[in-house]
Amino acid sequence: MSDAPSENPVIDTLAAMTAESVARCGLDANSLLAARIAALVAVDAPAASYLMHVGTAMDAGVTLEQIQDILVAVAPIVGTPRTLAASLNIAEALGIVIVALEDELEAEADAE
Repeated sequence: MSDAPSENPVIDTLAAMTAESVARCGLDANSLLAARIAALVAVDAPAASYLMHVGTAMDAGVTLEQIQDILVAVAPIVGTPRTLAASLNIAEALGIVIVALEDELEAEADAE
């Protein structure tokens, strides 16, 4: 392990915490990420937090329908304002992912 300071210490720390959590958790990837999305709703997380999880969740097989079901399931516990805020933050995070993918596809097309 290098003693050089990290260029991204916060992101590196979050990645290390996430890796340790995944290593110690017995849930399958789909269940783990569904639980994390529910937790993000509960703490009224900003779009940036969803951005770090929604793409990974989709890769693990969490569908948009499951995300909607998660919101429905936690709504009676967290309340309307947090549920609506989560919906908007998830939509914003997905929009950012879509724009990034479009830019990537456009750059690939331009390179050809």
